[in-house]
Amino acid sequence: MNLSRFSAFILMIAFPFSFAFAASADCQPGDDTQFICGPVSPEDLLPLAGTPWVFVSSMEDEGYISVAHSENYSTTVVYPSAAAAIEHDSETYPDCSNPPGRQFRPHGLSLHADSEGPHTLYVVAHGERESVEVFDVDSTAALPKLTWVGCVVAPAGVGLNSVAALPDGGFVATNFNIAAGNLWEWHTANGWVEVPGSQMPGPNGLVVSEDGRWFYIGGWAEKSLVRLSRGQTPVIKESVEVDFHVDNVRWTADGSLLAAGQYSETMSAVGGCLSGAGCAGVSTRVARIDTASLTAQQVLDYPSNDLLILGTVAIEVGDEIWVGAIAGGNKIGRFPL
Repeated sequence: MNLSRFSAFILMIAFPFSFAFAASADCQPGDDTQFICGPVSPEDLLPLAGTPWVFVSSMEDEGYISVAHSENYSTTVVYPSAAAAIEHDSETYPDCSNPPGRQFRPHGLSLHADSEGPHTLYVVAHGERESVEVFDVDSTAALPKLTWVGCVVAPAGVGLNSVAALPDGGFVATNFNIAAGNLWEWHTANGWVEVPGSQMPGPNGLVVSEDGRWFYIGGWAEKSLVRLSRGQTPVIKESVEVDFHVDNVRWTADGSLLAAGQYSETMSAVGGCLSGAGCAGVSTRVARIDTASLTAQQVLDYPSNDLLILGTVAIEVGDEIWVGAIAGGNKIGRFPL
């Protein structure tokens, strides 16, 4: 979710250099829930496969990317960071030669894993430019190291939200417009191209099937998970309804999806919770989506409170579900599977 579209919420502190946060007293369990403290408004979470690390995006103030450790639950800022590097890939990203400035404000995350070289991390950014920032990831280091290699500025009038790496190169991103949103693909050869049949109100989270033939989209406005064909004629578009505003979508180990978002009777109640007007009747919900049958089963319903305000993303980490949230909190929720 893009905070600026719903509220003028007072943003909190970001960290311009590498900084580690150990588990603290205010991260003690609440009921049956465990917490990780550190990142402020951890909007998106993304596991780094083969490592104990999880990437975390925080848009607060200037914004930053951190990593959370799945064993000791510490978190460390990795960008901006003194350890981060710059190596512009002018062949792939010829129109973007400078890394993001102080105003970074990272949002959606996606990773393209490469068995023969560094992974590629794609990051939606809302800072001094509306863009997808691209980083090489050294996952062999004790702490993941990010090297900025380029960016792609969004088309005029498009407000990016989520991004997903494509198996054939490039990436796709959602244009989160409540009235008339859509998807846009980008490749070096032909730039941005609108995805056929992707028009819908408020497309939010986004992943792509392993074979690249299907998009799975969080239908925030319509409270649904949408499956959209890619490269097929005619376009196939199907959906399964859930009873909450679907924010981010993430794959699980068994090939199902976890869709996370906000439940409320009215859309305005989510905005009120975000702005600090109160969260009565608002909760974080997570559903597991079977992509073969396109059916949904709710697995979590957690009331919005000071511990976890507005949930936006859920991922599987070991035998837990981790939930990130916005609205200024500094906690990632850990729920048993």
